[in-house]
Amino acid sequence: MNRSIALVDCNNFYVSCERVFNPKLKNKPVVVLSNNDGCAVARSEEAKALGVKMGEPWFQFKRLAEKHNIIICSSNYALYADMSDRVMSVLSKFSPNQEIYSIDECFLDLTGFCKDDLATYAKKICRCIQQQTGLPVCIGIGASKTLAKLANYIAKKNLAFQGVCNFNAMVIQEQNKWLHKIKIEKIWGIGKQLLPKLQQIGIYNINDLKNINPRILDLKFSISLKRTIYELNNIVCFKLEGTTTKKKQITCSRSFGLLITSFKSLEQSIALYVTRAAEKLRRQNSYTRSIHIYICTSPFNKKESYYENSITIPLPEQTDNTLTLIQFSLFGLRKIYRNGYKYQKAGVILSKIVSSKKYQPDLFSKKEKRRKSNNLMATLDQINTLMGKKILIIAAEGITQPWKMRQNNMSPRYTTNWNDLIVANQLI
Repeated sequence: MNRSIALVDCNNFYVSCERVFNPKLKNKPVVVLSNNDGCAVARSEEAKALGVKMGEPWFQFKRLAEKHNIIICSSNYALYADMSDRVMSVLSKFSPNQEIYSIDECFLDLTGFCKDDLATYAKKICRCIQQQTGLPVCIGIGASKTLAKLANYIAKKNLAFQGVCNFNAMVIQEQNKWLHKIKIEKIWGIGKQLLPKLQQIGIYNINDLKNINPRILDLKFSISLKRTIYELNNIVCFKLEGTTTKKKQITCSRSFGLLITSFKSLEQSIALYVTRAAEKLRRQNSYTRSIHIYICTSPFNKKESYYENSITIPLPEQTDNTLTLIQFSLFGLRKIYRNGYKYQKAGVILSKIVSSKKYQPDLFSKKEKRRKSNNLMATLDQINTLMGKKILIIAAEGITQPWKMRQNNMSPRYTTNWNDLIVANQLI
């Protein structure tokens, strides 16, 4: 029996989140910009129709936006993350086996569910998410993750499916017809750079790839492409990882709203990014044994000298303590910092991450010190979760932070900040 894997994907997620709390944006061209209002990272269908491309820098389509009254929004990550959590919580009620793939995508194992009409069950999921969060979604169902991704793409691009495409319910001839239409680069895990190589061996569409002998690819391509072929033929190679899968690497980086010229400001940014990374580390009950930091100037400013540098710092023992991680990261920053440059970006990467259950103490570490560290971090997280972010901060992060990224068009944090709650006024 073929498996039934569903991919639930929120439509134009960032734009849809903005529209939930601002109905005036509905049916209007809307674009959400990336960090520092740099480039387009989400577009409404109306904005796509006007020619705004994914990843296009803001300055390149600014005139187009002014001409057609395109509404510009800065990324509101607090809002998007909270809305994502709500969607994933709703989806968890429809299957015991769930994998949160990204902020707006989720796999569900529906094998054995509603054998007679799985599409009806999927439409029920769509309605439930719409009712409880206000967000529109599309669902693709296939015998593997790869086929579920393709089915979701079909559902999004063809209104006749009404947001749900059950690839498993199609006869083989109909499946091949759809695979013949879709470009190879639309396959999960295959980029445009592979296209010329595949065309050289006679592969021009997904149906061609599905029917090729995987052994032919042994010498020229990676094992991942062979697995994709198996997945196209209903053989599962990529299993659902579940919601308990922990990240093996945690990254936090940002471009600055203003170029940084002082060590103090750069120190504050690194401290802030370490704090954010440490919070993520504790949320998945893990410790890290290595921290990597990097700094760089703008590669696009030809008038200024370019400088970039990084350093990896092995820690004496595994830890999730923000204060300890900041201490070592600032030590590393002093090693790589060079005066006289205008820094544009910095970042932090935690690696060698292990579960707290596998913690191995240092030979000379003291249990009392570890207990105090755990209690301090637990108290810090509890207060900031209960009372709101930044109620308690580490002094090294700074207070004013003029270098923070630009967000000139950011909407209120409707769901995560008491001061930004929508107020309903009753007319008398």
